[in-house]
Amino acid sequence: MSGAGDGRPWLVVIDMQRVFGEEGSPWFAPGTPAIEPVVASLVEAFDDRVALTRFVAPAEPVGAWVPYYAQWPFALVPPTEGIWDLLPSIPARDHRVVTRTTFSKWDAELASIVGHDMVLAGVSTDCCVLSTALAAADAGVRVRVVADACAGVTEADHERALAAMALYAPLIEITTSAGILAEVAGA
Repeated sequence: MSGAGDGRPWLVVIDMQRVFGEEGSPWFAPGTPAIEPVVASLVEAFDDRVALTRFVAPAEPVGAWVPYYAQWPFALVPPTEGIWDLLPSIPARDHRVVTRTTFSKWDAELASIVGHDMVLAGVSTDCCVLSTALAAADAGVRVRVVADACAGVTEADHERALAAMALYAPLIEITTSAGILAEVAGA
């Protein structure tokens, strides 16, 4: 696997999981099926420079997570339950998989994988993508959010989250899959 320090960007695919991508789930992000092929094309293009993340519930919620999970008790299942599985269109293969009980996936482990140049895709734009982008940008990472490879709880929420992240320019850049794919192909 290529190292984080070689200057090339890493693709971080946020939470492309059954709980967010399958109709009928209380946390279904309706735009997920539409972005799946776009995310899959990015994963293919980035090859061995892909990290996939998974959101899972904590074994014992604490603090503000207690009322959160009181609202969403269906999610209080072990990380091995099928709802937390990655979508079949985005298989783990040999990619790094980072599992967290927090909306933001940015931490020392992810930093050691991606270094200072990260491309973000996944769900949901208005929660885990936003939280990860802000934390990484705050740590000095170049963050590019692929707008057409992200989905929000609603289209309006997706657009609001993109607009909020755009306020962080030049730390966070909103881009397209076409632009990113052209860059990767030319590298």
